[in-house]
Amino acid sequence: MMSKTSIEHWWKQFAQSHENLKHSIAGAGAGIVSSIVTCPLDVAKTRLQNQSIAGPGEKLYKGTVGTLSRIWREEGIRGLYRGLGPTILGYLPTWAIYFTAYDYCKSHWAEEIGHKEWLLHITSAMTAGATSTTLTNPLWVIKTRLMTQNERTAYRYNNTLHALITIGKEEGFRGFYKGLGPSLIGISHVAVQFPLYEKLKHAFHVDNDERSGSSSILLASSLSKMAASLATYPHEVIRTRLQNQTRRPYKYKGILHAINVMSKEEGVRGFYKGLTTNLVRTVPASAMTILTYEMIVRTLDTWKNL
Repeated sequence: MMSKTSIEHWWKQFAQSHENLKHSIAGAGAGIVSSIVTCPLDVAKTRLQNQSIAGPGEKLYKGTVGTLSRIWREEGIRGLYRGLGPTILGYLPTWAIYFTAYDYCKSHWAEEIGHKEWLLHITSAMTAGATSTTLTNPLWVIKTRLMTQNERTAYRYNNTLHALITIGKEEGFRGFYKGLGPSLIGISHVAVQFPLYEKLKHAFHVDNDERSGSSSILLASSLSKMAASLATYPHEVIRTRLQNQTRRPYKYKGILHAINVMSKEEGVRGFYKGLTTNLVRTVPASAMTILTYEMIVRTLDTWKNL
């Protein structure tokens, strides 16, 4: 027979696995809702990030509205939703892995560093970010390429599967991990966003009670996302440029080389291309994601207690 200690240990493991599953479901659902609603803005942002100086006869995208209008005229509704497939496929594991790892780290490191709550949030956010980013990078490479492809790009993919096979054949395993360096640097984004979000939730008196207002969650998530986006935006532009390189010799040979080339050709403004579109997209996207996440968690908790 199992001892009382063994039963207690099994029950704790069972409870923890269900807690992680809850956060996985909530994170995945939140990511899907957000990605569908904001996909056109994501496409516009990615195209603005990807363009450097204009080549002979090349027409550059200009501004959020101008980019969206041009994509609509030239490519129709399908153009505005390019990359939605890998975006959904990417958000499913990304948010599931992120929220699961974040809550796991917070609960398991609470005793060691719980007396410094700010450090607990930062280390948990960075660990969760590194884990999810590394595991899902291939999908983000495909997403970026699909969103930026047009009649002038060197790559033309029919769908996510075709892109996966083509990149594997032509570029090998390393092709799926282009831009991983800037993505890992971008972990500082979540290290800013989620600790700030936790602080703002506390400041706005957001708790797990049903009476907590959705407006407080939206405000906390929007402010934290805006602050994080402004602080870490250049890594996104560099990542997009590195991910889209398919033909040798590559224009950018790495992060530092990309910084040097972009500084000479485009100046400081080059590192902030698409920033306005990014803010227009990410602030409501983050607010919707975290609000949906919180609502799903509360719903699952309610079902558990029935």
